[in-house]
Amino acid sequence: MGDLEIRSAVAEDVPAIVALLADDPLGARRESPDDLTPYLTALERISADPNQRLVVAVREGRVVGTLQLTIVPGLSRRGATRSVIEGVRVHADERGGGLGTRFIEWAIEESRRENCQLVQLTSDSTRTDAHRFYERLGFEATHVGFKLSL
Repeated sequence: MGDLEIRSAVAEDVPAIVALLADDPLGARRESPDDLTPYLTALERISADPNQRLVVAVREGRVVGTLQLTIVPGLSRRGATRSVIEGVRVHADERGGGLGTRFIEWAIEESRRENCQLVQLTSDSTRTDAHRFYERLGFEATHVGFKLSL
């Protein structure tokens, strides 16, 4: 893992982030790498929110992974703060080498630093390899998620 840097994403990273998001069967249907305008607008909103962290993993000057960590204060669980991990992607060339584990461990440590009592994430029901990965890291599939497209 030697020269890996995990840092906040900047506008120059957006093309590589979008390419990562689009590089799977689900993302290929949802993402539009040809028009980066909505992604750049989203990055501005994320960067302005102190409870959001969009980060990239960089090796030898190349973005090889991304994830978003959101800190959510709440009333349930006795006023617990939780974190939500979203949009985890690792470049195809890096899969199986420990980057995903290091990335999730980074997000868990950041969550601890923010005094979160719970880390949660969702994973599409078709991503069975991802489910095994998260379970291996100690996550439990305790809930059923629902979405409503608007």
